[in-house]
Amino acid sequence: MREFELVATAAAGLEAIVAKEVRRLGYECEVDNGKVYFKGDEMAIAKANLWLRVADRVKIVVGRFTATTFDDLFEQTKALPWEDLLPLDANFPVAGKSVKSTLFSVPNCQAITKKAIVSRLSEKYRRQGRLMESGALFKLEVSILKDEVTITLDTSGAGLHKRGYRVGQGGAPLKETMAAALVLLTSWHPDRPFYDPVCGSGTIPIEAAWIGRNIAPGLRRDFVCESWDWMSADVWKEARAEAEAAANHDQLLDITGTDIDHRMIEVSEQNAFEAGLEDVIEFKQMQVADFTTEKEYGVIVANPPYGERLEDEESVRELYREMRAVYRNMPTWSVYVLTSYEMFEEVYAKRATKKRKLYNGYLRTDLYQYWGPRPPRRD
Repeated sequence: MREFELVATAAAGLEAIVAKEVRRLGYECEVDNGKVYFKGDEMAIAKANLWLRVADRVKIVVGRFTATTFDDLFEQTKALPWEDLLPLDANFPVAGKSVKSTLFSVPNCQAITKKAIVSRLSEKYRRQGRLMESGALFKLEVSILKDEVTITLDTSGAGLHKRGYRVGQGGAPLKETMAAALVLLTSWHPDRPFYDPVCGSGTIPIEAAWIGRNIAPGLRRDFVCESWDWMSADVWKEARAEAEAAANHDQLLDITGTDIDHRMIEVSEQNAFEAGLEDVIEFKQMQVADFTTEKEYGVIVANPPYGERLEDEESVRELYREMRAVYRNMPTWSVYVLTSYEMFEEVYAKRATKKRKLYNGYLRTDLYQYWGPRPPRRD
């Protein structure tokens, strides 16, 4: 099988986690802003799409070059071996973006790129006139940063956060990729309790359960590259079989999600059912202040309301105070709270062990980490 240059895209602040995932799959990688580059064959494409929990998409880097004129862009795009990727009937829309570049008109860049590819394919396939574009979808992007052009081909289709289990959601749902990142940034292990006190539609507990049981996040969905004629069906069959075999469905887990809204508990239970976890996660309607436990060395991950609207601020501050009042009685537990509220530590009345800047969509947030003691070793 031929080797491709691949890139896994990620939200700002999550690149290191994606790089760790890529290396766990067996591929060396390089990290850039919002991107993790690595090389691999068709199996690498399949495995990356099936297994990367935190990446947004997996793309093939078709070409990289410098261009300051439209002639440069046309000729260097046309010089790329498009016939190796796109069949004669390929449906290939071209998206674009340009930042701090001489070629600043995105519509023109898209049009020139498209024209160059059509010219190349027409010559290679000895085709005159317009290409039909009636076949499989090949989504391309021409991205220009400081005159450096990168043309990529998306292998994922729908974003990788689309796991295939979400049947309902709340007003401000957390992306599955971000939820998985929050779990992976903690000290949690499958043999320890896990608790989300404001679980909403259940995304964080569900992602934790999939991580705890080593269930590949892409197993319940399809990817656009599965329809490409050069992507072997046998490769996908093998990659899916390996992922199925790697899952540990017998792993016992102690995962709880609570929310004050009974409607969200119903949504959480529906989503958990679709994820194959209906008997794994316990969801309860409960206020934060009512939580008690005798368990030790657990992990709490919370994505509470941020209080962005002024009229909501005091209720959010009260929620943070309730969290502190409850969790101060759980000294062996570790607590992780994601919020954009800049005064969180002051209201929570405790300085975080560590803060990590993350972007929840376009919103700048901080993950406040309060590390509990390590559980005693078991002989």
